[in-house]
Amino acid sequence: MKMAKMKFRALRFGSAAAALVCMTSLAQAQQPSIPERVAALKTTLAGSKAALKNYEWIETTVITLKGEEKVRKQQKCYYGADGGIQKLDVSAQPEPEQKRGVRGRIVARKTEEMTDYMKNAVNLVKTYVPPDPAKIQSAKDAGKVTLEILEPGKRVRLNFADYHKPGDRLGVEVDLMTNRLLEVTVSSFLDDPTDAVKLQARMGQLSDGTAYTSSIALDAVAKNLGVTVENSGYKKVN
Repeated sequence: MKMAKMKFRALRFGSAAAALVCMTSLAQAQQPSIPERVAALKTTLAGSKAALKNYEWIETTVITLKGEEKVRKQQKCYYGADGGIQKLDVSAQPEPEQKRGVRGRIVARKTEEMTDYMKNAVNLVKTYVPPDPAKIQSAKDAGKVTLEILEPGKRVRLNFADYHKPGDRLGVEVDLMTNRLLEVTVSSFLDDPTDAVKLQARMGQLSDGTAYTSSIALDAVAKNLGVTVENSGYKKVN
């Protein structure tokens, strides 16, 4: 009797193990390959850009230094006839009163240097978000793309090494069910690799299914500088 039970347990364990192996193999087979995933991502990016050409929206950019807000700017954005995004100032902070004398010149120089740094940080955001299909293809052709399974059959992250600068990394999280972008993460730098920058962008979806970048947060650790961008108020244009 004991022998029969042991055989039954062994058979049951073997069947369970075989089922687990089968399920694992099936899940792996269902995961898209890197070329397929890259192609789908490029299609999604192109579709989103085309759809957003029918919209205008408000972009709010806030720059902080050591936790203190330095710049806040709102701009109305829309796509122009040349296919590029046009921006019109809606509101911006007035220029601070300048100090006079030697002290004033020193302050002005430091302010100018930090202003240039801020501009470079904002421009860096635009370099990575939204991702550039051409750069994505270049990374794929160079064999610098890896596929990270976040949730089998549901979510994956495509990681692109040396996407824009040597040593940087772009991660794009995708919903496999809808092929929708969920999040973009970036590890990069400004002037040199010691000037590290972290970036995270959240993706949203409008009522008609159009995907857009809802928010972006950049952290320039070395300078204790932060840049946040919020996109809101989307409405269709005539």
